[in-house]
Amino acid sequence: MAEDANRAQKHEHGGGLDVAMARFGGTREAWLDLSTGINPEPYPVGSLSSHAWTALPGSAAYDRLVHAARQFWNVPQGAVIVPAPGASALIAKMPSLTDHAGTYIPTPTYNEHAASFDAHAKSVETAETGQPNHVYVHPNNPDGRLWPAEAMGGRPLTIIDESFCDVTPEASHIELAANDGIIILKSFGKFWGLAGLRLGFAIGTEQTFAAGEATLQDHLGPWAVSGPALEVGARALEDQAWASATRQRLSKDATQLDQLMSGAGAKTLGGTDLFRLYEVPDAVALQDALCAEHILTRTFSYSKTWIRFGFPPAHGWPQLERAVEAVKDVIGAAAPAP
Repeated sequence: MAEDANRAQKHEHGGGLDVAMARFGGTREAWLDLSTGINPEPYPVGSLSSHAWTALPGSAAYDRLVHAARQFWNVPQGAVIVPAPGASALIAKMPSLTDHAGTYIPTPTYNEHAASFDAHAKSVETAETGQPNHVYVHPNNPDGRLWPAEAMGGRPLTIIDESFCDVTPEASHIELAANDGIIILKSFGKFWGLAGLRLGFAIGTEQTFAAGEATLQDHLGPWAVSGPALEVGARALEDQAWASATRQRLSKDATQLDQLMSGAGAKTLGGTDLFRLYEVPDAVALQDALCAEHILTRTFSYSKTWIRFGFPPAHGWPQLERAVEAVKDVIGAAAPAP
C-alpha cells in the first residue's frame, strides 16, 4: 500500500475534471478547470490542410516547424531541435540519455521528472551532493522560482524544463543549449493553450542527444509528431503578434487573480503568468468548497496549505468571483506553512 501511495504521489497532476464531476455533479460546460497552467484562451487553430490528416508527416512540414521554433526561441547555432509528441514524452526519455545514475531534483517541483528517473532505476535526491545529473524546472512549478544560469552546466546532464517560460522569455536559458550536457525542454500546450495537440521540444547538441543508450531521435521513433501538430505548431510559433498580445493579457490575469484571492484572505506565494500559488489554512477544504461551486483547483500532497489556481477564460471571471465570495470563510487568513 505504501508503494502504491508513493507511486500515485509521483504522478500527481492537474486536470481530472471527470473525477470532480462524478463527485460534485454538473456538466463539463458548467465547470471551470483551473487545476492546470494551460492558457484558457488558446491559439486559434483555424483550418488545416487535408494532407495534414491523411498523409504521413513530411520533411517540409517538419523543417518548417523546426525553423519556426528556432526563430521563436532564438535557439543558438550549435543546438538542434527535436520535436516530440508533448513535453511529457520527452521527460520520459531523458534518463535514457545518461549512463550516470544519481540525479538531483530540487523540490517541491513538477513530479514527472523524478518519476521518470525512478522508472529507469536511477536514484533521485533532493539535496545536492555532487550528483552527475541535475533537473531544474524554470520557472518552477508550483512556486514560479527562477534558477540562475550559474546553477546550470558543468556536469554530464542538466535538464532545464522551460514549459512555463514563454510568458517570461527574457528569463530563458536557451543560450545554454549550445553547450554539451544541457537540454532545454519546451512545452507547446501551456502558453498556446493547445495541450491536446501534444507537442513539445528538446533543444541541445547532437552530442548530448546521443550520449546515452541511443539518440533521442531513435527513442522517439519515426513520425513522432503528427501532421496536424506540425502544421498548427509552425503557424503558432510564427505568430509573434499573438504571442505578444497573449503575454500582456496573461500578466493582467495574474494581477487580477492575486487581487481577488488576497482580498479574500489568501496569501500569495508566487507562480507565473499561467498559474498562481496561494497559502490558505486548509487547501483541501478550500478545493472541495470550490468544487461545490464547479471550480477545480490544484492541491499538493506535500502541503496542507498550498493551493494553485490557473486562470479562467474571459467569460469565466464572474463565475470565479462569485465562487470566491461564496467560500470566503474557508479561505480566511493564511496560516504559516508547516
